[in-house]
Amino acid sequence: MAATANPENSAAAAFLLHRINYERTTTVPYRSGEFKLDRMRRLMQLLGDPQMRLKAIHVAGTKGKGTTAAMIATVLQAAGNRTGLYTSPHLERIEERIAINGSQCPPEVFLQLAATVQPAVERLDREGAAAGEHGPTFFEVTTAMAFVYFAEEKVDAAVLEVGLGGRLDSTNICQPEVCVITSISFDHTKQLGNTLAAIAGEKAGIIKPGIPVVSGVLEPEPRDVIVARAMSQNAPLCQRGVDYGVVTHEPDGEQTGGQFFDYWESSDLAASAPDSQYSVPSTQYRGKPVYELRNIRLKMLGSHQAANAATAIAAINCLRERGWSISDSAIREGMAGARVPARIEQVETSPLVILDVAHNLASIEALLTVLREQFRARRRILVFASSKDKDYDGMLERLLPAFDTLILTQYINNPRAVDAGDLLRVAQQIRLQESSSQPVLHATVRPADALRLARLLAQPDDLICIAGSFFLAAELRPHLGAR
Repeated sequence: MAATANPENSAAAAFLLHRINYERTTTVPYRSGEFKLDRMRRLMQLLGDPQMRLKAIHVAGTKGKGTTAAMIATVLQAAGNRTGLYTSPHLERIEERIAINGSQCPPEVFLQLAATVQPAVERLDREGAAAGEHGPTFFEVTTAMAFVYFAEEKVDAAVLEVGLGGRLDSTNICQPEVCVITSISFDHTKQLGNTLAAIAGEKAGIIKPGIPVVSGVLEPEPRDVIVARAMSQNAPLCQRGVDYGVVTHEPDGEQTGGQFFDYWESSDLAASAPDSQYSVPSTQYRGKPVYELRNIRLKMLGSHQAANAATAIAAINCLRERGWSISDSAIREGMAGARVPARIEQVETSPLVILDVAHNLASIEALLTVLREQFRARRRILVFASSKDKDYDGMLERLLPAFDTLILTQYINNPRAVDAGDLLRVAQQIRLQESSSQPVLHATVRPADALRLARLLAQPDDLICIAGSFFLAAELRPHLGAR
């Protein structure tokens, strides 16, 4: 099949891009029967079950799962393993979702993968139509393509990020070496439930009989659900604050340069680790750690990223216990080299421009903590958009006091966007109720216009932050760069 500069514009990939895509719909019928693993199992059976030939590391969580998956992959690669990484959604190019050893799937190979799975997909379309159901979704097809690619390329490890939830996610037919749950907080509540326990139940659905589980969850309510699920599956459980811990150091440079952290494991950690802190102080630990690794360099900013890194290391150590050869130096090299776009990413200077995909309350609070602690600026300008199924009222309540100017917009390449005018009305109401916070508010429909306005308003010593949605970051990142 001939190569093309952009698979999204090719006829060969049209069948994929016209699949039902719940990343681009205003409603996601998660509990209606549309989400089920039988269709994914049938698809993979028609393709020869390539997922059965993969050693998978399966990563779920409300936030941090993409970053943690990327960290695990970079460590495995540093240890000499040919490593596949499957993540979603993509920022700029659809091929970003499927990568081996840090290189995204080439466009021509991506098209070949689409052609490989197409006959099986079309057969399921016909079977589904006969039963009054639809065929495989966009995410199911791209997951199948990743399984096929990784099996054909004979990767040593396949790190798989869950798309939505876990229990019914199409990645959940993999054969994991270790399962990872990074965090539990409120997001996708219409699909996963409106309590932390319900959300944890969906995430814990990736736990398999006898397969080790690493959990970075600290809050008691979801933690108890994960513990119960692990016990019911006889799955060894390694928990943050119980079996492993992290302590962050001061940033190693002003505004840039990353951070250092310490990691250790112990069979006798304090069971009363803080429920709402990212770092567990060393005074919380009793006895001598059975394993420790100090002064690990991490380029990514924020104590929440150090927590993600610790969860990744705990997963790596589970692999070591299963016979994988991974040295401490590979852990250090992998962590120092880990990069994930649009995670508090500094994309321009003078003025500073920070791009982040924060789109729920927990990730917004993590972003604000990093901006407050590590970036000094005369004035702060926010470009913000959100999806209709997100708690944009709550996000704006936290963001207004932290910025001098807010420019509210809506991404244009996905129908899930909240109208900029609606965001403006919410922000105006919050501003009326907050006597101490009176930021200037603007609204514009086009994200490019919002960015242009932010640049016009900003002085060299100001800071522009772009946040609120993965889709906003995806639309604006091509317009950003070192200036």
